[in-house]
Amino acid sequence: MKSIVFISLMLIVVVSTFAQDKKAESFSFIAFGDMPYTLPEDYARFENVIKTINEQKSAFTLNVGDIKSSKTPCTDESFTKMFNYYQQFNKPMIYVPGDNEWTDCQKYGEPEDPEERLDALRKMFFKDRNSLGKEKIALTSQAQNPQFKKYVENNRWEFGNLSFATFHVVGTNNNFVPTSKNGNQEFYGRERANLAWLEELFTSAKAKGSAAVVIVLHGDMYNPNKDSKEANAFTSFKKKLKDKVVDFKKPVLLINGDSHVFLVDKPIYEEGKLKRAIDNFTRVQVHGENNMHAVKITINPSSIALFQIEELRIPGN
Repeated sequence: MKSIVFISLMLIVVVSTFAQDKKAESFSFIAFGDMPYTLPEDYARFENVIKTINEQKSAFTLNVGDIKSSKTPCTDESFTKMFNYYQQFNKPMIYVPGDNEWTDCQKYGEPEDPEERLDALRKMFFKDRNSLGKEKIALTSQAQNPQFKKYVENNRWEFGNLSFATFHVVGTNNNFVPTSKNGNQEFYGRERANLAWLEELFTSAKAKGSAAVVIVLHGDMYNPNKDSKEANAFTSFKKKLKDKVVDFKKPVLLINGDSHVFLVDKPIYEEGKLKRAIDNFTRVQVHGENNMHAVKITINPSSIALFQIEELRIPGN
């Protein structure tokens, strides 16, 4: 029995112009991340995730990062294990890195250098301009721009008249280290790339007449429990994203992981004294860690609903 639970927090975004868009198509995609953590027992649970997602009639699957716990060694062997798992997905799998794959590699006294591990991750998971999975989607990589040639993990694609893009924005303060000995060169270089990629995404979406934009990244930028120092590492990206959402006017969906709690909310607000959410922006945060489940998102342009968000429960997990 397929175990899809329609949660009471079903999100319905009413956009009258969207339903009239003849170019849009009805389709679904799956999102998940932050797993497997507890090894080796979680490998069997992760195989349940693959099996259940493969049973869905979805266009593709999005992985928001953290392919392992920060306590799991950042070895080539651990990377290869997950790379091989990702090739078992029947439909295209689009992945963006999390912090556990590289920024946290010295957290528990591991000898690995985070930036060297990031380089290894890029070479293994982004060796060409296609998605992972048995079926492929051709991706447009930011690395095609010589100015940003190493950012192979930032990708975009179009599907059903929607524009999708991944951004390498991670937890653990987005790898901004106050005591950095080199002036946080990695952070600032990647931040410049992400801001440029955000500009290019919305410019392309407007030019193509996209009905909506979907952004995929790892870090939970809107967690109110994080202190101001940590939040500051996301300030520039959040400000530019807000400006682009307001200018775009059509629906924008952000999908992230990092905090391991499934939720749907509207975390950015209009300017002014009244705390009023910006209607065309929605955030989905996926499950993770001990909660090894996924999220199914359906686009249905024939109805008044735009994003229909369902919890995809994994049998046995």
